[in-house]
Amino acid sequence: MNEKQRGLSLIDIDRDWQLALDPDNVFWSMLPKNGDSNVMLPEDIMALYKSQQEHLDTEMHNFRFNEPLNCIYIDPTDRCNANCPYCYIPSDLRKNGIQMTGEELDKALQKIVEHFKEAKKNPVIVFHAAEPLLVKDIIFDAIKKYHKKLFFGIQTNALLLEKNDVEFLKKYRTGVGISLDAPDAVINNRSRATTKGNGNFDKAVQAIKWFKGYEGLNVISTVNKFNVSHLSEHVKFLHKLKIPVVLFNPVRVTQKPSLQVKADDIVMAKALIGAVETAMALTKKTGRQIVVGNFANIIIAIIAPTARRMMCDISPCGAGRTFLTVAANGDMLPCGEFTGYREFSGGNIFKESIQKALDSKPFKLARTRMVERIDECAACDFRHICGSPCPAEMYGRGDLYRKAEFCEFYKEMIKYAFKLLAEGKLEYVIRKESLDQMEYEYMY
Repeated sequence: MNEKQRGLSLIDIDRDWQLALDPDNVFWSMLPKNGDSNVMLPEDIMALYKSQQEHLDTEMHNFRFNEPLNCIYIDPTDRCNANCPYCYIPSDLRKNGIQMTGEELDKALQKIVEHFKEAKKNPVIVFHAAEPLLVKDIIFDAIKKYHKKLFFGIQTNALLLEKNDVEFLKKYRTGVGISLDAPDAVINNRSRATTKGNGNFDKAVQAIKWFKGYEGLNVISTVNKFNVSHLSEHVKFLHKLKIPVVLFNPVRVTQKPSLQVKADDIVMAKALIGAVETAMALTKKTGRQIVVGNFANIIIAIIAPTARRMMCDISPCGAGRTFLTVAANGDMLPCGEFTGYREFSGGNIFKESIQKALDSKPFKLARTRMVERIDECAACDFRHICGSPCPAEMYGRGDLYRKAEFCEFYKEMIKYAFKLLAEGKLEYVIRKESLDQMEYEYMY
């Protein structure tokens, strides 16, 4: 299928388009077939490629290996008031784990501020993990105290979110992600179950309405076998609620129980493509955007590879490199997905420095998962668009260097992304604010 030609691969996208791509630096050009299966590369494309190759190679290398730490996830509690079947946190930890005190959280944030004192931009702090609002008071105190030095975000199932909490988060311009898997309570509550046996649908929808189109709000939906056939309906539902971004993240199978609810790769790809089509149609019809965030990140990985901020899809991924996670007991982990594998702790933030964790053997081990070390990925043309995530997931499956669990899904989505770019639909699939900030570096 792929014909190597002076550093570029020729890849069939569909019956109308062929792609010329340098897999090492993501230089690309779409070539119309015009009924001819033997598409040749025009000389001016080759000349443009040669003029950009060295520069793009350097950019990609620096992005892969020299990007600094810029985000820290803090898991202030191990516990959760939900019981999602695909959770990456072991169930015993969610039931019986510990919680940070206000003093411990403050100490961690002091360490973070100290680490970034010479940085040009304030780092992002995301309260994450099980359910951070179980320790709402200490989190809100921290946001109030440090909001001028740190950018804050919070991921929540909204079960404990109250209207006055929403006003507080809006006042301090906190990014908020609300977990909601489906537009229907019955479907949603199968995957977003609570410990009491119901689900978070009603509370999540109420919280979204309280936010009233707040720009810092997005919805995170975990795609699984229960909701995979309802993604387009979910886009319509969220668009009515004025949600600007929805993330349809494939369920991570870091813990074995997740395998039972994983959707088939091709089924998931078709469903997500349908959701993107629905989002584009709604955007065109109403003039109000709704963007499928994880698909938008694939587009960014193609048109501006080093502008990516979701660092799961580059190799090595951002774990223990551009981000890390602080667990409730202070352990510093490369990523929250490693919560169940404490052998990857790089030290404790209450006792040791962040830099020591970054330099630790466990963090270095996580960073050794690179496409060059994965047999099939090393030869894949999409290796620096997909990144073959994720190290914790593959470690949980028994082999850190096994190819991505969702390999076929990623391939289908990347081909579809190139197709949309060829058809000139870029303005409908990424946020207008992001597009307005971009300038062409090269163009054919």
